[in-house]
Amino acid sequence: MLTPQGLKGKQYRVTGNTYPRLGRPPKKSRKVIAALAGLLALALVALGGVQLYDIFTGRNKNASAQACADPSGKPLAAPTPGATPGTPAASGAPAAAQGDPHAVPQPSAVTVNVYNATTKAGLAGRTAEEFKKRGFVIGKVGNAPAELDKKVPGTAQVIAGPAGAGAGTLVGSQIAGAAVTADARTDTTVDFVIGDSYNALLDETQAAAALALATKPSPAPTATGSC
Repeated sequence: MLTPQGLKGKQYRVTGNTYPRLGRPPKKSRKVIAALAGLLALALVALGGVQLYDIFTGRNKNASAQACADPSGKPLAAPTPGATPGTPAASGAPAAAQGDPHAVPQPSAVTVNVYNATTKAGLAGRTAEEFKKRGFVIGKVGNAPAELDKKVPGTAQVIAGPAGAGAGTLVGSQIAGAAVTADARTDTTVDFVIGDSYNALLDETQAAAALALATKPSPAPTATGSC
């Protein structure tokens, strides 16, 4: 090896045992891809949070209700059993106005026959007066027929026919523990047969509460399927 004049060869010697490593410089594309991946992960997390919020706040239920709406925007109602389209019952008119025997009428539209099946004298007359004060129409008053005389262990037995089912419900709500039964009569009259455990009718506030409970509709099932 030739050494230029005036220079010593030791100045060009490589000393030590550490050498710089030679490699490719980092590419900018890798940094860009990493940044995009991070943004995508954040977007997925945010979308999941929004969906959970909708579930817990019930927005999906509202969406289902809107999906089950007719063109006018009103939710579709379940059809009334036995009703045909175009009839007043299907249009939401009160059931009592349509002659529904299960509709509860006003006391003034109910005729009550009061019978005493106990050995206590005068009980039928006094009870009939109580019914009259509440607006009921009083029919027959007297001792119970032989098939019921001294055979009603409870407070009372209320008997009505198919046409007077609603009237029977109304009369039965006037006394606690009454047994409401049906027979084959074709009119809307109701028999009130006083039993051995009878003391008095419920007061009007209690009777109103009992009637509300007896006529309370069952909860509608929650729609889970498609329209």
